[in-house]
Amino acid sequence: MNLELAGKRALISGSTAGIGYAIAERLALEGASVIINGRTQQRVDQALAKLSKAGGRGFVKGLAADLGTADGVRRAVEQFPDIDVLVNNLGIFEPKAFEEIPDADWLRFFEVNVMSGVRLSRHHLPRMKQRNWGRIIFISSESAVQIPAEMIHYGMTKTAQLAVARGMAETTAGTNVTVNSVLVGPTGSEGVIDFVDQLAAQQKKDRSSVEKEFFQIMRPTSLLKRLIDPKEIGAFVAFLASPLASAINGAALRADGGVVRSIL
Repeated sequence: MNLELAGKRALISGSTAGIGYAIAERLALEGASVIINGRTQQRVDQALAKLSKAGGRGFVKGLAADLGTADGVRRAVEQFPDIDVLVNNLGIFEPKAFEEIPDADWLRFFEVNVMSGVRLSRHHLPRMKQRNWGRIIFISSESAVQIPAEMIHYGMTKTAQLAVARGMAETTAGTNVTVNSVLVGPTGSEGVIDFVDQLAAQQKKDRSSVEKEFFQIMRPTSLLKRLIDPKEIGAFVAFLASPLASAINGAALRADGGVVRSIL
């Protein structure tokens, strides 16, 4: 299927690895001009080298900036003031008991997971509406609707993303600009794999056993019963970013492996 993304300019925040990289790779393979983002030049250069070997048709650039800060976003919009597709993927997570989460952690999670997307969208949304075409996609989580007891602060930020995305979509009525969010399920991103490996080492078990126990105990409603491959999310987001998805706007779309037990 031709997603008609050739020539579209796309910025994916937090895209040197995991879901963000998988989205960037898929968009590049579809012919989009992709901007890879990471906090350090080394990470960006490594991702660019990897992407060049993937054989994408689109032009690729790098952006070394911490988009979880206002200064980082300022640098980003100065360097790349006009894009067609914005994927707000940047995010952090950390399991921690509610009683042990200090104010600083609540604020840090909101700053990175929510405000990064707010700041980038605040710049790009008006320009997309002026050109009468654009896509803004927030990479949220099934944790937005099924708040995990082990990281409530993370779940809060994912819920906030849904509200921001829907509110922004309301302002696009009658245009060819869409704003959507994706509820991603447990995915084998770099951070998650590292976390599982740490648990495996602590419990003196292999990774597959720890992953199996996770779905038995922590996510028993999963229908997939395995970690999602980041490339599976990349393919879904690429379609959502394409002109073919013009009828999808203001939606919170699930790519969660069936974790959420709801038909709505």
